[in-house]
Amino acid sequence: MPQPPSAPGQASPVQASPAQAQELARAGTAVLLDVREAAEFAAGHAPGALHLPLIALAAGVELPPEAVGRTVLAICLSGHRSQRAAELLAARGIEVLNVTGGMGAWAQAGLPVTTPDSSTGHVI
Repeated sequence: MPQPPSAPGQASPVQASPAQAQELARAGTAVLLDVREAAEFAAGHAPGALHLPLIALAAGVELPPEAVGRTVLAICLSGHRSQRAAELLAARGIEVLNVTGGMGAWAQAGLPVTTPDSSTGHVI
């Protein structure tokens, strides 16, 4: 059953580095959820990431079926939108981690960035 929204002063969702997020996703224990806008996602995202913009998540759209029952790794460009997404998901009772530094940190760490057609992407 979903938990009520976090009360002011309650702990923030747990953070994961891009490298930690990649390992969790590779192991299959977690799924990356990119909460950026469609154009940002199309330009470049982490391989295997699911897409659900923050605005849709905030409007109550359900997670993609591939994410149900798994830990969610919320990611955006810099970590700010994904922090909000993580708070929304935690309030729904979903186990979630925020990827610190977002796709900017992901790319800086030398981790792969791809496009929907599997070509090399770039972070915008």
